[in-house]
Amino acid sequence: MSGDILQIFSEFLGTLILVLLGDGVVAAVCLKKSKAEASGWIVIALGWGAAVTIAVYIAGFMGPAHINPAVTLAMAISGNISWGLVIPFILAQVAGGIVGAVLVWLTYIDHFAATEDKGAILGTFATGPAIKNHPANVITEVIGTIVLVLGLLSFSQYTFADGMTPVVVGLLIVSIGLSLGGATGYAINPARDLGPRIAHQFLPIKNKGNSDWGYSWVPIVGPMIGAVIGALLFLVMT
Repeated sequence: MSGDILQIFSEFLGTLILVLLGDGVVAAVCLKKSKAEASGWIVIALGWGAAVTIAVYIAGFMGPAHINPAVTLAMAISGNISWGLVIPFILAQVAGGIVGAVLVWLTYIDHFAATEDKGAILGTFATGPAIKNHPANVITEVIGTIVLVLGLLSFSQYTFADGMTPVVVGLLIVSIGLSLGGATGYAINPARDLGPRIAHQFLPIKNKGNSDWGYSWVPIVGPMIGAVIGALLFLVMT
């Protein structure tokens, strides 16, 4: 497998694992009759941090393991990857998000059938705000993604013990989730939201409602703006 194709595949696989484990913990907490039902936000935030860590370990030996279009954009702006890889990476990431979400549905298929709360069902796929206010929600996603990008780019200035970088990245995600995630569910990743939202649209889930496409642009636009700002801030800092 050629270098570019391997890297593109790694973005697909990494995002698939990210969504499988990340949306998986949300399903475990939110769906009826799950053994982890109602275990709370801390479990979700820790689960997403672990999901990022494991996804980066699985994909990272094949490519940069961005698993996030916002990160890919930031890395292109900062000169860490070729601009020619941006669109292929993003397409692979969204596709991975779709497949990962389908696997979550298959894992919890009986629990989806037992759940009547349409919001809880959608929440296992895509993010949504605690208070719907699109301008404020965009700002939240921008701020969270700036922290993400500054963290990732700043980590490159340090030397970690061999194999420890994914753990540090996972800790960054946990921190963002616990501190900034309460307002919008901290997408900070367009593929993590768009891919599963597409899956929610076409999967035959008994009690699902609509996929809330009216909100779907927020977790796309906010993180991409945050990526640009974060990358430019890092370039100024260095």
